[in-house]
Amino acid sequence: LSQYELVKQLLGDRGCLTVVGDDDQSIYAWRGARPENLNQLSIDYPDLKVIKLEQNYRSMSRILQAANAVIENNEHVFEKKLWSQMGLGDPIRVIRCPNDTAELEQVVNEIISQRLRHNLKYSDFAVLYRGNFQSRGLEIKLTENNVPFKVSGGTSFFGRSEIKDIMSYLRLVLNPDDDNAFLRIINTPRRKIGPSTLEALGNYSNEREIGLYTACGELGLAQHMPEAGARKLKDVTLWLDKVRRNATEDDPIAALKEMLSDMDYEGYIFQNSPSPKVAEKRFANIITLIESMKKSIDRAEEEGEEIGIEEAIRKLVLRDLLEEKDEEEEGNRVQLMTLHAAKGLEFPHVIIMGMEENLLPHRNSIDTDNIPEERRLCYVGITRAKRVLTMTMAAKRNQYGQQTECDPSRFLDEIPNDILVREGFGGESSPEQKQQRASAALSSLKNMFADD
Repeated sequence: LSQYELVKQLLGDRGCLTVVGDDDQSIYAWRGARPENLNQLSIDYPDLKVIKLEQNYRSMSRILQAANAVIENNEHVFEKKLWSQMGLGDPIRVIRCPNDTAELEQVVNEIISQRLRHNLKYSDFAVLYRGNFQSRGLEIKLTENNVPFKVSGGTSFFGRSEIKDIMSYLRLVLNPDDDNAFLRIINTPRRKIGPSTLEALGNYSNEREIGLYTACGELGLAQHMPEAGARKLKDVTLWLDKVRRNATEDDPIAALKEMLSDMDYEGYIFQNSPSPKVAEKRFANIITLIESMKKSIDRAEEEGEEIGIEEAIRKLVLRDLLEEKDEEEEGNRVQLMTLHAAKGLEFPHVIIMGMEENLLPHRNSIDTDNIPEERRLCYVGITRAKRVLTMTMAAKRNQYGQQTECDPSRFLDEIPNDILVREGFGGESSPEQKQQRASAALSSLKNMFADD
């Protein structure tokens, strides 16, 4: 409002201005951006001419049909309908998965299969979601499948400080010569090893041309620093040697959980977090990391493969190292972001996760009767897609340790059935839909082997 008042003061009585906006993409109500502002503009400046830019130069027609069908359920200041000359495009798919874990696997499989079938780049794909918390499991699942990704508009799961801490411990379990990991964990949690002790350790390791971890175990180290400091350093490495033995010779997941318990990392997080709620979320991230490793090992055993703790750690470490190296580079990576962060962007292939009541629309918006803004958010997500749009949901979702039944988002019912293919809902596809999928699969196979 203050910005609007400033513009009015600058204009005075002339009323000569140009305003560009879209009331259907107003998704920042908490910042004062509301569709009603455009109505106020027409009241204050009744002579302004409205020019509707309805032709879309980005998306296929089916995508625009879906977007129009959803947004027409909102009240409008200005009626409009998007259209395109880009062609009809593929049917829009909505896939109902048995649970949230299966949804993550479905999303990753969609990216991998579509990329191979159509010879696409990873950067052709974007996965959109309502809340940042939804990316946590997805990042791990993409990492397990060696799919590069970039989290935009939020903190990456692997970029969180608590995950970086534990990843440094895992890197040392895998490779004791990793000096960067050693320096991160040596006082995390605090072990009262001072900077002068670490400086002396660094000088000694340089003289001996060995790693910091190895230097801690040498008898000659005690001649370069007080005995107490040398003893603390040796105790840390002896303890990590024990963790490594337990992880490789016994139950690896139990060994890592024991490691967390031995150093009371949970207590450290609670002491260094602004609130207990934040601390609980941070420690839950660590449990998610450990559990993902367990699932990788269990899945390999089910498939008859033998993958030890080293391989499980190596996959995660590779992702961690790539993130450090390419932090500022976009590169050929799948884009992960919230629906809010996606506004103004476009991608050939878009997957919208969590098309469920209480997620999209969000529970808070349902409780406060703010469905129109959630519908606009859905509209923004749909119109990010240029060629292919896929939506997913979970029949059951794990919340607070319990499986909760999920209902499909009301916005799915607003999309006409003739442009929406439903998979996993229990009903049979129409013959036309089956034929379309068969033709698409045959065409993809021809493309894959065209050069052979």
